Amino acid sequence: MIKPVVSSERTRVKRLASLAQYDSELIHAILDEANVCHVGFVDDGQPYVIPTAIARIGHHVYIHGSRVSRMLKCLAQGQPACITVTLLDGIVVARSAFNSSMNYRSVVILGKAEKVTGAKKVAVLDAFTEHLIPGRTKDIRPSRPKELAATTVLRFSLEEASAKVSAGPPSDEKSDYDSDTWAGVVPLKMTRGSPQSDPKLRKGIRLPRYLTDS
Repeated sequence: MIKPVVSSERTRVKRLASLAQYDSELIHAILDEANVCHVGFVDDGQPYVIPTAIARIGHHVYIHGSRVSRMLKCLAQGQPACITVTLLDGIVVARSAFNSSMNYRSVVILGKAEKVTGAKKVAVLDAFTEHLIPGRTKDIRPSRPKELAATTVLRFSLEEASAKVSAGPPSDEKSDYDSDTWAGVVPLKMTRGSPQSDPKLRKGIRLPRYLTDS
């Protein structure tokens, strides 16, 4: 069962509110497509925004990194965070610079972290690998105890989150529609290139099917 997202005063979109959506399934879909998020937090009065990998499991998102990371140490101690994800879908080319914009899907998450330990920690780290390269965990060795000890995993609930979606053609001034200037949308899409083998790869190792089929 998909839990509902709480539309709180903090997450309610005020600027271009018509673009706001609070649907859990949409928020999950945007997060599942994203590989990177930006985490905002404050340490000793100084704001920071740090990019990092993100993965979703159920109604939570997870981030991870070195246990000596300033960001992770602050968040593990209960500092509030703002996590954002943006998927850029196109450049909206209007008949004026003022009305030109971008098509995008974004999510903002507010909350405090919970530290993940034990077997759940291993499962979450595997989820990161599978999120980036589905099928990869069956090929690689398990994390060593030393590696697990050096890694911090944090989770955040999606109960307080919102999405914002902008799509479609330009919205120009009526007087600009008589212009001879081209207008429309330039679609943007992230695509994977051909895998490049490690120069130190032993001879005879073939590219796995989960990479050739992706």
